[in-house]
Amino acid sequence: QVQLVESGGGLVQTGGSLRLSCAASGRTLSTYVMGWFRQPPGKEREFVAGIKWDGSRVHYSDSVKGRFTISNDNAKSTVYLQMNSLKPEDTAVYYCGADATPYSSALFVDAREYDYWGQGTQVTVSS
Repeated sequence: QVQLVESGGGLVQTGGSLRLSCAASGRTLSTYVMGWFRQPPGKEREFVAGIKWDGSRVHYSDSVKGRFTISNDNAKSTVYLQMNSLKPEDTAVYYCGADATPYSSALFVDAREYDYWGQGTQVTVSS
């Protein structure tokens, strides 16, 4: 079993930055694909960014490309999402997910492909 805990959310003005963290316990993340998703109010959960277990490949949604950066620190079993130039439309609950297929190269954008989830952290961007 893997437990994921997100942190780093908060209230920020348009143009500001936040750094989200996703810490794992119970099992190392070093062999898992990790993804960040978000769920705006009244909408479905959507893909934001994904990273291959060894950090060699990343993928972003078009809406965040160039503004957000995903990274991992396997020694700390932690995945990060650096969010810059935030916009009001980035307001959502942000979740990290783990695809528990060991050493996978597939960076899925479908939330159903992920096996473990954190509880989420709220990000609110004011205009």
